[in-house]
Amino acid sequence: MLKGLALTPPVIGRISIGKVVEKNGKRLPEKDDEFTVTSQVQGKDGWVNHPVDETLRKTEGTKLRTIPVRLLFDDPELNLRANYHLFDRQSGRPLCVGNGETCRRSLAAGVQTLPCPSPEGCDLAKGGFCKPYGRLNVRIGDDDELGSFVFRTTGFNSIRTLSSRLSYFHAVSGGLLSTLPLELRLRGKSTTQSHRAPIYYVDLTVKTGMTMAEAIASAKAESEVRKEAGFDQSALDKAARLGFAAGAFEESEEEGAAVVEEFFPDEGDTWSGDPSVGTTGGAHGANKAKTVLADKLNQKAALMNGAGAAISIQHLARQPHAAGP
Repeated sequence: MLKGLALTPPVIGRISIGKVVEKNGKRLPEKDDEFTVTSQVQGKDGWVNHPVDETLRKTEGTKLRTIPVRLLFDDPELNLRANYHLFDRQSGRPLCVGNGETCRRSLAAGVQTLPCPSPEGCDLAKGGFCKPYGRLNVRIGDDDELGSFVFRTTGFNSIRTLSSRLSYFHAVSGGLLSTLPLELRLRGKSTTQSHRAPIYYVDLTVKTGMTMAEAIASAKAESEVRKEAGFDQSALDKAARLGFAAGAFEESEEEGAAVVEEFFPDEGDTWSGDPSVGTTGGAHGANKAKTVLADKLNQKAALMNGAGAAISIQHLARQPHAAGP
């Protein structure tokens, strides 16, 4: 087995509430007011829809705002991984990933574990380079019980809501998250930061038409059926935990490039020579000598003696609501 390679849940599709569109010659992320379930193949017009997307829509043209799902694992933090992420926007390579207390940072000397004060207190995070980034893996249908669809987000509202729901469902079901009949639900809200315009975020609820008691009873029954068949859920959770820990970062450079394009706008591709400028995106910054972000990270890390940038679910729950999905 390859060493240093994170083993992540097999992904057979994506769930998104937005897309990347081309405007004025630039590819920019654009939010939507419905789910889209896509394959992992891109065409000239973006990601190609997965066949399950059409199946989930009751009639053609209907907005998809609920998706029945099951989870892969009983451990909430295996289903949803939420961290602060800093990517190299040129290569898509993860540079710094942390949990609000410690971070793993890629430096010239290799990947190191350093303290993390969160973006608000980190010099490296100035200019919006470091964001919360969450990945939720779910099952849709029963065709592939170990294959998953991944929902990615950088929105506080989605991450906080999903984190809370997973924690609560885990508690009330006696830890039977993997057999609970659940549903992803798109919700809207308005805030002062969104200038009263609606923003959309993702919630996780019990399946439509079921009470909590009915969902828990169903989870217990399904868990017993699995045990009798020899399905070892605790061993699966353990294997996933070891797989995530096998690599320094969950995202590969190839995956990171697509993540950067969709969730991390390109205004911060490089750092300027003047820390007060933040990026080289503007006219003033364009006159500055451009330095690749990875090189700047190494320079700043040396000056900071290891002070880092990086979000545990518990840390995130203490943060104020933001306007993102």
